[in-house]
Amino acid sequence: MSVVPHKKHYPFWYGGLASMVAATSTHPLDLTKVRLQTAHVPGGTMINTFFSIIRNEGVLAIYSGLSASLLRQGTYSTARFGMYEWLKESFTRANSPPPMYVLLPISMVAGCVGGVIGNPADIVNIRMQNDRSLPVEQRRNYRNAIDGIVRIVKDEGFMSLTRGIVPNMSRGVLMTSSQMVSYDKFKQFLVGTLGLPEAAHYTHFSASLLAGLVATTICSPVDVVKTRVMNAAQKGDGAFTILRNAVKTEGIGFAFRGWLPSFIRLGPQTILTFLVLEQLKHSGIGQ
Repeated sequence: MSVVPHKKHYPFWYGGLASMVAATSTHPLDLTKVRLQTAHVPGGTMINTFFSIIRNEGVLAIYSGLSASLLRQGTYSTARFGMYEWLKESFTRANSPPPMYVLLPISMVAGCVGGVIGNPADIVNIRMQNDRSLPVEQRRNYRNAIDGIVRIVKDEGFMSLTRGIVPNMSRGVLMTSSQMVSYDKFKQFLVGTLGLPEAAHYTHFSASLLAGLVATTICSPVDVVKTRVMNAAQKGDGAFTILRNAVKTEGIGFAFRGWLPSFIRLGPQTILTFLVLEQLKHSGIGQ
């Protein structure tokens, strides 16, 4: 049995909507990951950080910055999923899916574009999630994602919306290539080699779980640096400076701080995203 791709065009926004649905469920884990990555003292655990947020800030605090998270997925994920699917369809032939040497470069292009488009929302997302952990005098107190973007432009200049864009582009490239390409390849293996039904939910679940594991491991170092750059108070704190200081003071292990919450977040998010995406494709909504 082999996976036979269909030359069928899907709406550009499928990936963005699927990612927004997933982000709504996994936002508390994303917030925990950001808090761990920006903590000044290493050694905190995911569970301790999660319950510390609830204890000190209230239950609703675990959804701090949700508007920014949804805006980020609506921009970043819509762009990268949409471009990847469009390019993949363009290279799909009647009897076989695109080979790995085609999928990798198109996924890198899609990830790079998504990283650029989603950068402003990503800055606000990280700042809103981390805001309550800061001293009162240092808090930004953005009311929502739009307010955050407006205030960044007003207080820091328009170009501040490009802060962290290089590590964000790098993460977009790594995330898209590791997540989407591995999902496609794992799905092809499960269907073509193991004989699982192509349309079955457990096939999509298995492929997306494996893809989430691959994506988390590959993206973790860039994700940590990106988070710290976007959250930095000083404009001169670029990616290289933050990377050098982190290695000097915390050791190379800093690059994988928050790996477990990253996987616990990205695993379910990847699963939910691809399950919803497959359902959207099956339903044909908007076609």
